[in-house]
Amino acid sequence: MKAEIGIVGGSGFYQIDGFKDVEEVELQTPYGSPSDCYFIGTLNGKRVAFLPRHGRKHTHLPSEVNYCAN
Repeated sequence: MKAEIGIVGGSGFYQIDGFKDVEEVELQTPYGSPSDCYFIGTLNGKRVAFLPRHGRKHTHLPSEVNYCAN
């Protein structure tokens, strides 16, 4: 699962119009868990990985975000 573009979404940016064939991918990094699963799909013909920085339901406060893992 490779992506050409990576997007880290902030407050209010959790869905992307036209994002198709989306797979939810749970990853672990050497720095721990990212804020949420990565969503990998196609947008305008490019493979894109999207990560909601604060979690899908805004479950992480800015001071709680594991920036290294993201």
